[in-house]
Amino acid sequence: MHLKKTLFASFLTLGMAGSACASSLVATTDTLLGAVAASAEALSDATSSLRDSKVVRAARDDAASFVASAGAIRGVRLEAALAHIRGHAPELANTGDLQLAQAILNQ
Repeated sequence: MHLKKTLFASFLTLGMAGSACASSLVATTDTLLGAVAASAEALSDATSSLRDSKVVRAARDDAASFVASAGAIRGVRLEAALAHIRGHAPELANTGDLQLAQAILNQ
């Protein structure tokens, strides 16, 4: 009888621990996805105001090459567009080149 109570308590404890891990995973995933979504939205908002810029529009081909080569091919027009974006949107100063190049392509 004592063995049954011990097994029952063990299974109950394992069930509660598994539930806690699942809840923790869900909370962590929700937090990470929320942060990524907020970052993407901020980037989109900041770059959408620059979409009419001739410098940014001229950099689309260079941005495509940059993204396709995982950053190995850096064109002059892309460099100019990155400097232009960061000069007009200081909140993007710490945004990576690859992320900005992808934003240029999404315009």
